Amino acid sequence: MIKKPVLTVLMSLGLTFGFSLTSHAETVLERAARTGTLTVGTLTGAVPLSYVNDQGQLVGYSIDLVNLIKARVEEQLGRSIQIDFVTITPEDGMAKMEGREIDLACNVGFTWNRDLFVDFSVPLARSGTRILSKSGSGLGSPESLKGKRIGVFPKTIAEQVIKLVQPDATFVSISSLEAGFEAVNSGSIDALASDMIALEGYRQTVSQPNSFMTSPEQPYNREGIACIVPENNSKFLDVVNYSIIRLMQGYLDGEESSVATINRWFGSQGIITIDPKLIEDYFTEVINSREQIRIK
Repeated sequence: MIKKPVLTVLMSLGLTFGFSLTSHAETVLERAARTGTLTVGTLTGAVPLSYVNDQGQLVGYSIDLVNLIKARVEEQLGRSIQIDFVTITPEDGMAKMEGREIDLACNVGFTWNRDLFVDFSVPLARSGTRILSKSGSGLGSPESLKGKRIGVFPKTIAEQVIKLVQPDATFVSISSLEAGFEAVNSGSIDALASDMIALEGYRQTVSQPNSFMTSPEQPYNREGIACIVPENNSKFLDVVNYSIIRLMQGYLDGEESSVATINRWFGSQGIITIDPKLIEDYFTEVINSREQIRIK
């Protein structure tokens, strides 16, 4: 038991430094129940995962997923919840999560080092590192990148992978996908290295997509793309995992809303076209790592 003088000192320190002693240990769900808000960090240029469309709306596969997570949280808490979207970058997303500035972020590539500081959900997609260059450039193999100017986003998996694959390339820091595409188009860099989903998604939105190519056919590495939550929030992580698995199960079972969500981004009329069999196989693999959910 804490003695009264010690407790008084602790309470005084809490007031002096402007924080609540109890709120420091507050979980994401506890804070959502108290404030009615979930703070979600998101990229704004990662087509088709999360990006701002021509109408100025934040859209994408992970944005749809966040709304499903929101609905599940509301069901669990028995109250309405508001989503407060905060823009993050590949450089600052992890820091904002560790600092508890955000409660949730998706489209994050898994690494064992990152897993030391945040908790990852089941993977919502599988991705890897490729490069984008002008069509016919012949770039793709590790040997072809030697001495080439490769655009990279600092502190990303892609940067680390390309530096391992071809340390004799010249690395140029890039601030955004748009800037990277413009640099490739102008010739100021020879190629742009990034997540292959984001590269291909953005390529298909430019005015002349056939002017660019992504390579190699087999990416330099593979990693799961997932959502992250602050450490020690197992109940909230359960909600996130359930929402992901529920969407995948709905797609496999032909549930209209789930099929529409996936096809919006990855179907024949989506931003990126993926063979439905590949989607089915991947979703089945993820679901089988947990438990099937009965869709009524």
